[in-house]
Amino acid sequence: MFPIIPAASAADKGNQGIMGFGWTGSNTAVTNIVTNAGVVGTDVSGVGTAKHNLAGCEYGGDKGIFGYGYDSAPTYTAGTNLVSSAGVVGTDVTGVGTARWGLAACSYGGDKGIFGYGTAVGWTGTLSMTNLVTNAGVVGTDVTGVGSNRYYLAGTEYGGDKGIFGYGYNGVSMTNKVSNAGVVATDTSGVGTGRNNLTGCRYGTDTSLFGFGRSSSDTTLVSITNLVSNTGVVASDQAATTGTARRDLGACEYDNDKAIFAFGNTGSATAVSNLVSNTGVIATDVTGVGTARSQLAACNFN
Repeated sequence: MFPIIPAASAADKGNQGIMGFGWTGSNTAVTNIVTNAGVVGTDVSGVGTAKHNLAGCEYGGDKGIFGYGYDSAPTYTAGTNLVSSAGVVGTDVTGVGTARWGLAACSYGGDKGIFGYGTAVGWTGTLSMTNLVTNAGVVGTDVTGVGSNRYYLAGTEYGGDKGIFGYGYNGVSMTNKVSNAGVVATDTSGVGTGRNNLTGCRYGTDTSLFGFGRSSSDTTLVSITNLVSNTGVVASDQAATTGTARRDLGACEYDNDKAIFAFGNTGSATAVSNLVSNTGVIATDVTGVGTARSQLAACNFN
């Protein structure tokens, strides 16, 4: 008899990460691999159309996907790029759904993903629609949006098989949970400082956090975080005593139960990073590696 190999659990996912694309003063498609020790690697030449203000998430248990974004003024895209289990970014895949930017993404169901919200017509016309990603990396057509239309929000998973979208422009703090079947719930009253241009990621095995961003005044950069429990409850502000305040950064998991925030904008583009322990504690700045940039995306693989 052949042995039965169990499916990967939440604790088995996220051994390595990848930070990709972004804005340096112009669009880029460069990527940087994050090792299972949380070390950001040097630049890997970009594959696919250079763009910024896109989103990324995991799918298939060990692969990732970058999608949508702003590729050239005033052109928005729905195109995607798959990331293999070895961290290799694939060529452009023709977009499905409404082209938009300023959206967010997260995984759900253990092996699927979801892109949600954003804007398709410049600084107005915000959306709440979503697009599901199968465990083979296929993006579905638009699903009617649930919850408040917004952009510059963040997404992350929690509870092992669920997701959550949170915060957004103009400095709101509400959240929307995503079930393990990819169904988005109505708005949950916000907790913590309302802000936009933040990011989120998982840490531990079933918890996550939202971090950094720009306050509702649209002028103040922050380094606060809000932890998300394994039931999707967002905690009050956790003031960061370490880490440079910034916006438009990327975040992903590594080593299965830890996380990293990296890159962003402090007033100018930076490549600084901050590791997050498996208890959600943020470490001091690590000198940046790779091209300084903002408005990038990140996801996991392997």
